[in-house]
Amino acid sequence: MGWAIFALLAALTATGLILARLPRKIWEMAGSVLLLGAAGYAWQGNPSLPGTVREGAQAILPFDEDMAKLRNAFAGTDNQAAPWITLSDGLARQGDYENAANALVAGVKSAPDNANLWVALGNMLITKSGGVVSPAAEYSYRQAMRLAPEQSGAPYFHGLALAQSGQYDAARKIWVALYARVPPQSPLHAMLSAHLARLDSLMTQRGGQ
Repeated sequence: MGWAIFALLAALTATGLILARLPRKIWEMAGSVLLLGAAGYAWQGNPSLPGTVREGAQAILPFDEDMAKLRNAFAGTDNQAAPWITLSDGLARQGDYENAANALVAGVKSAPDNANLWVALGNMLITKSGGVVSPAAEYSYRQAMRLAPEQSGAPYFHGLALAQSGQYDAARKIWVALYARVPPQSPLHAMLSAHLARLDSLMTQRGGQ
């Protein structure tokens, strides 16, 4: 039954793409995402069990439009990453976080040296896991920082994810390093200053408990 549902999803996706008259490249990307989804479904759950729910699953965070806009602002114009990120965001807006992440996995496989794709993947994995900084998300951010150490997006979002999950010391370390190299007149400098002040306050409260 599980595979029948997946086949129906594939058929509906193909129909939607045809009706939307999207370019062939998007068709191919969507196909890759569905294949990755099938692989993940076969590995994580038994396709013969309809609607199987795994124990210990985290609550999925809602898609954050403001966060997506901020991510895009950090990325700037990136024609290589944009199609994958657009596809992923579209799936996430429909609540399909599994395939939203799969789209970005396909993207980094297609362009493994693109830091913006790694940042987007890290963010999506955080959303999908309900705010948990998983090893996969950690790896994604570190890959982005390795590939583009001069860019600010990866350390900013990495620090944000750590701070939101209560890992204040680790978040502060990353943000302090970023703050030190950001131009003082930039909006990011002011934003980091506010974030660090908030972190210090939270760390003081935690220490006093």
